Amino acid sequence: MSKPYNNTKATLALAKASFRSIMRSPSAVVFTLAFPLVFILVFGFLGGGGVKVDLAIAPGSDLQNPIIKALEANSVVHILKDKDAEDIKTGLEKGHIDALIDVQKNPAGKPAYLADIKYTSASMDKGNILKSVVHNLMYTLNTKDVMPTVAQLNESTVQGRIYRTIDFILPGQLGFSLLSTGVFGTAFVFFSLRQTLVIKRFFATPVRKSSIVFGEGIARIGFALLGAVFIILIGHFFFHFTLINGAVTVLNMLLLSIIGLIVFMGFGFVVSGIAKSESTIPPISNIITLPQFLLSGTFFSIDAFPNWLQPISRALPLTYLNDAMRKVAFEGAGLWDVKHQILIMVIWGIGIYAVAVKVFKWE
Repeated sequence: MSKPYNNTKATLALAKASFRSIMRSPSAVVFTLAFPLVFILVFGFLGGGGVKVDLAIAPGSDLQNPIIKALEANSVVHILKDKDAEDIKTGLEKGHIDALIDVQKNPAGKPAYLADIKYTSASMDKGNILKSVVHNLMYTLNTKDVMPTVAQLNESTVQGRIYRTIDFILPGQLGFSLLSTGVFGTAFVFFSLRQTLVIKRFFATPVRKSSIVFGEGIARIGFALLGAVFIILIGHFFFHFTLINGAVTVLNMLLLSIIGLIVFMGFGFVVSGIAKSESTIPPISNIITLPQFLLSGTFFSIDAFPNWLQPISRALPLTYLNDAMRKVAFEGAGLWDVKHQILIMVIWGIGIYAVAVKVFKWE
């Protein structure tokens, strides 16, 4: 009596073969390791400043004064209004907010206003930029002929964890690496398997269709996780990327990577299903990956984008993966703490796989 066919062994064998194929693919190595690593090296060695300095206005602060108006007109300063005291305190401690300003009318009359600014030690580089801006602004206001002394400035610093550029850049590059691996890798592999009739030959064997998909998925996830660990360790040991809870943080980031990659592979299945030829895969894939690469907070905070663009950015799955990665790495959040981001990615996954089932072709 013959033994029943073992689809588990078939799945693992397919995963092993696919993994070897990925390792021999120059494009896979470039998009998963080399490309993100180049950006990490650039920002690790040269990074430090940002385009905008986030300045929160204290609750109850006077808003109709020349100091706030001048700061709002400054292109370097990003004013944050309507933040409550707890959010501001947390933001200053974690470096998400660079400084806090409170302007009040002076009961004594002269000077007209009293301005209190608190910088955070978690963002000293941006704090120094803001300090220079404020000092120049105060000098300009206080030397006007009409009102010789507009305001008196009081400055102080609150203690916070140092937030480096690499703490923002690395999760974004890791997310982009997973997006590229999931979309380009999956699309090219399954289109090639179908075109070369490899899948058709599989159908002549007892191998299930699910084994083919799971085998490819396991290989891609394994390769992506190796790339993720490499990127995280390079960032941590060479550029002091913050892993607030050490190995636990790394594990949580890897679990998020798996969720993200599974979602992004769904896009790859869709591309392989609708592509008419191998030459059409790159442009279709770029339509999916490029907007997310540019708009999902990979290089800059979404808050720095124009107001009309922010809703589009917040609708993209990579945005939520990047956000979850940053919260886990720097803030020490657990997976339950980023359940909202995970839920949005799961919803994207359900939607994209529903489309993939409709358009995917085995032959």
